[in-house]
Amino acid sequence: MAEAGAEPRSPRLTALVVASALFMQNVDQTVIATALPAMAASFGSDVLRLSLALTAYMLSLAVFIPASGWVADRFGAREVFRSAIIVFCLGSALSGLSTSLPLLVAGRVIQGVGGALMVPVGRLVLLRTVPKQKLVDAMAWLTVPALIGPIVGPPLGGLIVTHASWRWVFFLNLPMGALGLGLVSRLIPPGRPSVRRSLDGLGLALSGLGLAGLIFGSELVSRPVFGRGVGLAILGVGLASCALYVRHALKVPRPIIDLRLLSVPSFGLSVHAGSLFRIGVGAVPFLLPTMLQVGFGMSAAEAGLVTFSASVGALVMKPAAGPLIRRFGFRALLIWNGVVSVATLAACALFRHDTPWWAMHAVLVAGGFFRSLQFTAFNTIAFADIREHRMADATGFYSTMQQVSLTLGVVTAAAVLEVSMGAAGHAAPDASDFAAGFLAVSAVMALSVPVLARLPRDAGAVLAGRR
Repeated sequence: MAEAGAEPRSPRLTALVVASALFMQNVDQTVIATALPAMAASFGSDVLRLSLALTAYMLSLAVFIPASGWVADRFGAREVFRSAIIVFCLGSALSGLSTSLPLLVAGRVIQGVGGALMVPVGRLVLLRTVPKQKLVDAMAWLTVPALIGPIVGPPLGGLIVTHASWRWVFFLNLPMGALGLGLVSRLIPPGRPSVRRSLDGLGLALSGLGLAGLIFGSELVSRPVFGRGVGLAILGVGLASCALYVRHALKVPRPIIDLRLLSVPSFGLSVHAGSLFRIGVGAVPFLLPTMLQVGFGMSAAEAGLVTFSASVGALVMKPAAGPLIRRFGFRALLIWNGVVSVATLAACALFRHDTPWWAMHAVLVAGGFFRSLQFTAFNTIAFADIREHRMADATGFYSTMQQVSLTLGVVTAAAVLEVSMGAAGHAAPDASDFAAGFLAVSAVMALSVPVLARLPRDAGAVLAGRR
């Protein structure tokens, strides 16, 4: 049963309310990386050990995102979304008040539980409250935090650590969360839980172990802190668990991640192509600021001003998304916009320390525009042919793949950077190493275009307002 309630006041307003909570999560994921040195000094530890706080959050996301669809169906999407904001803020408060590494890790795990529910359930709230003919415009606003958050996060973290305590990295989430909670309670119509179904406990355990093993193992392999053997062993456990999960999922009627949804062409192709595309996008928040600071010698503030250009492009795109999709249709737009997105990302490989500032800004503004447009199209067409009673399953599946592919983008970029440095004998990465990283992730992103060519020509015609 779909959630019932009054018609929301405005699809755009509904999207912005949901996006405000997602923005808080996306900023948090990146702002902490800048604060790690200050946090390590406060705990009398080192940055390497403090990286456990980052890993704990990612692993918590990987384990709990698959359960989001079942939880939303069981308790109601709006109610779960509000609860997710509260849990995320509780984890933020604990992290900010922590006096030891174990307490910090515990706080980050709690934040991860809240974050795992916020993203897919927030998208589900939007899908269930916005009419399909208005979904393109609503999704255009929902993609803002995914693109702006990772770019705003590093310079914001630098400002906080420089002029205040690192604890405010977490405390800032509290007023943002309170605002989001109030807006959700006031502007999102209440709903009722759908038909109850039993939780696929074995599937949740296997998928959680598999995704955690893939993410953590890949990170250790690309950054051999504990030796590549440990990373390969964890990666092997993850792959084996994923294989067992696939076998399990094909035998039960409603698995925690239903692989049968991939048989819906618009959804399956969006998952496959979108995952390849997001690997390239996920690498940008890691490669670009690191190149500007380590490779070109910019300060954190200078690098922040440059990287913010991509956010400007993303914001400029929002009013254009609906008209462009209605003019060209999903298939044509995704293919050609995908080609341009690859070109703008690969162009970053041409950056050098003496590249004119206007050229960098032009490339980054264009890249932010076209990548944001691609995200909007992906996030809308994926659910075009999903039936109402399967919407919760689809959002959980889609969000799981989204998180994994963005994480793999960072892992891929880090691995290419290390290989390039080793081949060239560089003690520290230079412009050529970063160029190799940008070209590698651009090549992965380019693989999404042939997949998109398999979309039916009339895919999403109703959403685009076309015959």
